[in-house]
Amino acid sequence: MRSDLAAYDAVIMDWDGTVVDSQPMNFRCLAEALKAYGVRLREGWYRERLGTSVDGLLADLGISVPLGDVLDHCGELIIEELPSLKAFPMVVDWLERAREDGLVCAVASGGGSAVVRAGIEATGLTHLFDVVVTREDAVRGKPAPDLFLEASRQLRVPPQRCLVVEDAEEGLAAARAAGMDAVDVRPYVTSSW
Repeated sequence: MRSDLAAYDAVIMDWDGTVVDSQPMNFRCLAEALKAYGVRLREGWYRERLGTSVDGLLADLGISVPLGDVLDHCGELIIEELPSLKAFPMVVDWLERAREDGLVCAVASGGGSAVVRAGIEATGLTHLFDVVVTREDAVRGKPAPDLFLEASRQLRVPPQRCLVVEDAEEGLAAARAAGMDAVDVRPYVTSSW
């Protein structure tokens, strides 16, 4: 992944699928959490909507289930699997280079705070991030720009001086809506999926 970092003061990273290879785990856990409500989540359908918030996924499914309960159960299942979570080495190297170049770094994830923060700790990446913004910190999820704008605000860096790194169309759209440049990480990482 190459980018001229001289044009930026901050890097804002999506978490799932961008820094860590978590999408297969996220699918398994959400599918399991939805089973209690008689919902069968199909992998292909889920893959086509990567980057969409869980409430957005449920709306797309056209079902009504208690969102908080689904999120809590899914989060518990993910936390149980965190010891197997792996970061993408190339992304970690790139983040370390950004830090060495004096940039501040944030995570801006549509995931829940407890899960994202536990994942950052489990992968030993706490030292790389100055700010962690999650779904609890924004009114709207991606593709709305709210998460990225909140990260920019907390980092005290204007949006136009922030570079976003993402793995999903919804996240790339959110970066554009926030007035930020973005790098699509998908050509550079290989998921276990």
